Amino acid sequence: MTDTPPFDRHMLEALICPVTHGPLEYDAEAQELISKSAKLAFPIRNGIPIMLIDEARKLD
Repeated sequence: MTDTPPFDRHMLEALICPVTHGPLEYDAEAQELISKSAKLAFPIRNGIPIMLIDEARKLD
């Protein structure tokens, strides 16, 4: 099993949801950035947030 680089929480202050331009929440367990207003979860891969709408997971 390979270790993934940690997500820099300071980066969260600079990132916004690409859909709503609202705040994001960090889910460390799932390695995702959550946009509650857009109901999307953006993946974090190798410590890098993937802020593409096509890559986001829809939330219920």
